[in-house]
Amino acid sequence: MTEKKAWYINGYVGIIILLVLTLLGIGLTAIGALQQLWFSLVVGILILVVAAFFFSALTIIAPNEAQALTFFGQYIGSIKASGLFITVPLTNKRPISLRVRNFNSDILKVNDEQGNPVEIAAVIVFRVTDTAKALFNVDHYEEFVQIQSEAAVRHVASQYAYDTFADADAITLRGNTAEVSQKLSAELEARLQVAGVEIIETRLTHLAYATEIASAMLQRQQASAILAARKIIVEGAVAMTEDALTQLEANDKLNFDDERKMRIVNNLLVSIITDRGTQPVINTGETER
Repeated sequence: MTEKKAWYINGYVGIIILLVLTLLGIGLTAIGALQQLWFSLVVGILILVVAAFFFSALTIIAPNEAQALTFFGQYIGSIKASGLFITVPLTNKRPISLRVRNFNSDILKVNDEQGNPVEIAAVIVFRVTDTAKALFNVDHYEEFVQIQSEAAVRHVASQYAYDTFADADAITLRGNTAEVSQKLSAELEARLQVAGVEIIETRLTHLAYATEIASAMLQRQQASAILAARKIIVEGAVAMTEDALTQLEANDKLNFDDERKMRIVNNLLVSIITDRGTQPVINTGETER
């Protein structure tokens, strides 16, 4: 079932034509009745009946709305323009909204790629583009959009980890929300194509670890942050120590043996890396025994 355009004409033009036909029918009927002209009488009555049928086919359509027409159970087309129209008589007209709508999913508990339970929710922005599919391919397309959206959110969330502590380039739910939203939009487009629905935008509105593991995962994130910071500090300390030794060795008046170099390196690394203030110790020379 795909959408097609129904036959219709401008309502104001149609009303003028029908008024003319009505006057003509009344005149022919009156002439036939007065002068006993049966042909004129029959033609006049037929014209009045046809005019009455088309008057009953007057249709008013609001902006961003459409009407799907069925003629004795047969889909004959849709009218998506707004205004006053005259269409096929004796048709059943089913209105449907073409406005942009939001669907905010419930907070769902899903296991991510690593098996950790996470809570996730998304907002889906959609609109109907094919009225025939929306009305006749699925039963209650709004409920269909809701169920398929939640199923797509669960499926996409299970394909990515909430966060990764090993691979910095991996796509995660927390660090790559734009990529995850695009993946969700693509999956929803495939799922909702049968219902004639277009996905305009999807965004994650809630993302968190489930309550039962939130405390443990927070400690893990804090530990990872501390390790990353320590790594940067150590790398900087090593670089500063190398620069200090290079500058000291460049002075011809200073000669250090390997033992003294080790002491200098040790003292510099300790003073730079430690998170507490260091206290200097003055070496006045070796004690004689």
